[in-house]
Amino acid sequence: MSVTEKLDEAVHAVRSRIEGAAPRVGVVLGSGLGAWADALHAVRKVPYAEIPHMARSTVVGHAGNLCLGRAEGVPVACLQGRVHLYEGHEPERVVFGVRLLARLGCRAVLLTNAAGGLAAGWAPGDLMLITDHLNLMGRNPLAGANEGALGPRFPDMTEAYDRELSDLGRAAARATGVLLREGIYAGLLGPTYETPAEIRMLRTLGADAVGMSTVPEVIALRHMGVRAAAISCITNLAAGLSATRLDHSEVEATAAAARDRFTALLTEWVRRVAGVVDGAAA
Repeated sequence: MSVTEKLDEAVHAVRSRIEGAAPRVGVVLGSGLGAWADALHAVRKVPYAEIPHMARSTVVGHAGNLCLGRAEGVPVACLQGRVHLYEGHEPERVVFGVRLLARLGCRAVLLTNAAGGLAAGWAPGDLMLITDHLNLMGRNPLAGANEGALGPRFPDMTEAYDRELSDLGRAAARATGVLLREGIYAGLLGPTYETPAEIRMLRTLGADAVGMSTVPEVIALRHMGVRAAAISCITNLAAGLSATRLDHSEVEATAAAARDRFTALLTEWVRRVAGVVDGAAA
């Protein structure tokens, strides 16, 4: 069965469970950031286990629900948690969720993640707008036979992180009074945290944050012609920069502490992005 056929089955299953307008903006919530979906107006949750071909999330801090509702009146579809390559999934399954968001009607997707900070002077709890990425995972979700119904064989990644959507993220940060740093995200396979030597390498390459997600999803979205932008919550300083040992519980605790600022910023960003995609549709 082709990816397109699998997506058709998943879309049918989801649409049979929901009512109202199709979602206009998609959101992906990373480790410890899932509470944003719980606050959606008239939220309806579909567990990943009930969506055909959708992989289940196994990582603490990833609830594993497709959430549909409204944020400031904007119809949204939200992945409350994601799956990762390090869980043993093939790239096709890792990006299935964002492809589903696109097929449900989302013309723009905002992604979030928890990441380790590499830049000098940054601290846990900082939020970083991703301006570009380094794919150091050794995998690409587009490897193998290309399905022309999804996108071209050789998609351009010059503007993987949409310039206009990113500008709207900056504007949302100013409007909400949230400090928003900017930088390059390095995506590594995981699940181990990086060694101090690897962190020195990443800093030399120009990375400002490092994590284990997001990159495959952005590639898949741009392949489909869907606009994407992303924010990292810096939940810890990377190996060799932190005075303590790295632990996933620290990631969750820091993300929870940043919840109010993150929620305010993301909600305002979604509202502004909706205005852009509505204008494009018109």
